[in-house]
Amino acid sequence: MQTRYNVLFLRTGNSARSIMAEAIQQGKPNFTVYSAGSQPAGAGRSETLKQLELAGLPTDGLRSKNWEEFAKPGASQMNFVFTVCDNAARELSIWPGQPIGRISLFLCLPLSSLDQLAVKKEIDRIGQR
Repeated sequence: MQTRYNVLFLRTGNSARSIMAEAIQQGKPNFTVYSAGSQPAGAGRSETLKQLELAGLPTDGLRSKNWEEFAKPGASQMNFVFTVCDNAARELSIWPGQPIGRISLFLCLPLSSLDQLAVKKEIDRIGQR
């Protein structure tokens, strides 16, 4: 089993929800989390950063990023890519592979099943219930 997984959250503007996902998950022992957008806003929304700070989460280094940063040669390979808006989902063709379904379903998976084949089998099994 792989010990750390790279996870990318995508939102068209990458100024609020995807940045929140990145901030909330940073520091978790099994995941390295990133966020990006197809049309990045250039900065995180001030309201988002304020709410993260109020929750006691670090905001240093959080910024609005273009998803092309994560698709160019030499970039870290993403194990999981989630979209947090329909617009980004429609534009998502840069990361080929098997989509794994909803985040809530993903969170139900045991960590031991987080390799690509096991994830597909587990989602199929859960989906048949």
